[in-house]
Amino acid sequence: MNIDHELIQAVAEGDQQAFAELYKLYSDKVYNTALSYAQNKEDAEEITQDVFTKIYRKASKFKGQSSVSTWVYRITVNTSLNKIKSKKKFSFLQWGNSDIDKPDFEHPGILLEKRESSKILFRAIDSLPDSQKTAFILSFVEELPRQEVADVMETSLKATESLLQRAKANLREKLKKMVPHQRKKG
Repeated sequence: MNIDHELIQAVAEGDQQAFAELYKLYSDKVYNTALSYAQNKEDAEEITQDVFTKIYRKASKFKGQSSVSTWVYRITVNTSLNKIKSKKKFSFLQWGNSDIDKPDFEHPGILLEKRESSKILFRAIDSLPDSQKTAFILSFVEELPRQEVADVMETSLKATESLLQRAKANLREKLKKMVPHQRKKG
């Protein structure tokens, strides 16, 4: 049993110190992933709190069939997607089309000179179907190995690669429409 599995076991037994250690190990990863989905800090913070509440409540149900990291990412992705769906639904019911008034998102990890490009990219990523968005975020934003992305998404490596190919093709088309004046180099 590795240290992460031991931490989850201790959390399941109510060990507050173990939960604090687990939080310290994964909170930045959870927050960054949530931020890539939610595209605003307040929602990412709320998702992060929700994820760790779920981890605390579900620790006893962790069977060890995947890595703790995979399990945490899976909870993060599902919580993020559910938050986005409920927010879009609420926003649509209240004010109409929520995409029109969506502010430009600046990921805090992006260098200043790349911020404008990242706003456009994250807008395009946000418009992808959920499965493509998840594969792309976990692979290229979070830089997880492809097999772990497949494990998080509970799919095969081949299916994950296919999702990534479709996501990249869709992003190319969306970005051409969003930034028509850009010319391909080379």
